[in-house]
Order: sequence, then structure tokens, then C-alpha cells
Amino acid sequence: MIPAAFEYARASSVEEASKLLNKYGEDAKVLAGGHSLIPLMRLRLAQPKALIDINGIKDLDHIKEDGHKLRIGALTRHVTIQNSKVVHEKLPLLAEVAGEVGDNQVRNMGTMGGVVAHADAAGDYPTIALILDAEIVTNQRTIAAKDFFKDLFTTPLAADEIVTEVVFPVANGPHKYIKFRRRLFDWAIVGVAAQKMNGGWRIGLTNVGPTPVRANAVEEALKTGAKPEEAAQHASDGLDPAGDLRASPEYKKHLARVLTKRAIQQAQGQ
Repeated sequence: MIPAAFEYARASSVEEASKLLNKYGEDAKVLAGGHSLIPLMRLRLAQPKALIDINGIKDLDHIKEDGHKLRIGALTRHVTIQNSKVVHEKLPLLAEVAGEVGDNQVRNMGTMGGVVAHADAAGDYPTIALILDAEIVTNQRTIAAKDFFKDLFTTPLAADEIVTEVVFPVANGPHKYIKFRRRLFDWAIVGVAAQKMNGGWRIGLTNVGPTPVRANAVEEALKTGAKPEEAAQHASDGLDPAGDLRASPEYKKHLARVLTKRAIQQAQGQ
């Protein structure tokens, strides 16, 4: 299908983009990689009156080591994160996740900020941001990841607010991300992230609810000495996933348990 008519503006700075968003109000959308927005527009599930293209803002494309933090610019492409030496050294889990996003075309065009701001339950980066207590920085404020993902496709971003970077802590201990899908380049039916950090485990689940989920019960079980297979049984605690054509709610709960066990074991080198 063909998208509905819209106006187009290309911003050369964050300030200009914010002014354009303020001009068009809630009927405007930010265009970064476009791999989520454009398909929705073609299906007319999204019909913005204006697109504000931020691809010309070079300051938003960066990977910076800042003490014990890693700052990823909103326009940093997946392939850049995947191949970054700094990311491989300081946060290899993020490089691993970036390499699992879509196909080559998606990885070369899709952006960190776009995935985070879109807040799709099946997105991979939001899960990593949540379990690592990352910070989402905008042109107006800094928001903790735990407060950013409000609901499916829902964030606290104001109409004229733009994600400028995502700040992760350095974490280069044992880690693993497992993404269960029917075809190689599909979104995850269920995904599980495991990262050992500060002596404990951080476990996150993708696509088992409207927002990413931190598996606190699994983390607590591991902290008290439970084996991976024992701790993983708690991965479905409190989950109420929506079913779809690919998986029923019960199957998603089953996958959460099985993949959590595998992620922890693989992170431990088993």
C-alpha cells in the first residue's frame, strides 16, 4: 500500500528537530532508520502529517566510553554497534544483540534510538537497557530505563522530545542473549538476556508482555545458590503474555523457562 500524504522536513540539529516537532505537534513523527515506522505507514496503521528526518544530525551518531559508562548515540546503526571494538570490550552483550537484529539491510539502516523510542515489546535493546539499568537521554532530560517503557509502543516522551543517546554501564562479564524465532531474521517470539554483573546475575525477557521484563525471581534464586535449571523455573512467574499466531501464552511461558536455563548455562560456558 501507499502511505497517506505527509509533509517532510530534514533537521540539521537537535534544536531544529525539536522546533519542527513542536510546530507539527503530536501529528509528527521522527524518522531515523525507518524500519518500524515506514511499514506502519504503508499499511496506514500510522498516518503522521509530518516526518522530521534527523539523519543529518551527525552529533547523534557516536559510541563513547565515559568512565564506567558507554554512551551510544541515538543514530548509531546496529552494524556499527555490532562491529565496535569498544562495545566488544566493554559491553559484549550489546554487540551480540546488535548482531541478532534483522538482516543486513536492517542492521545497516536501523538505529539504537529508533528501537528504544519505538518501544516495541519484541525489540531487543529495551530488554538490555532494562536489566542493566541504562539511562535514556533526551534533548530535555534523562530517564531511567525502568521508567521509560510504559506500555506497548508507549513511552514518556513529549511531542517535541527526542532521544539523543542511551547510556549503558560497562559490563564485560559472562553473558548471553538467546532469541527464539521461526525464521532467521524474524522478531523474537521470546528472547532472554543473561548478564553477570557486580557479582550477581541480571536476567531479562523479551516479548512476554507489553514491555521488557526483568526476571527478578530468577535473579534471586541464582543469588541464593540455585542451579540454572532450578532458577529458570521462576522465569514465568507473574507473566501474562499475549498469544498470537506464532505462540500461545502458555508456549511463551514455556519458552521463557527453557531459554532462561539455556542463556544462563551458555553464559557460564556449559
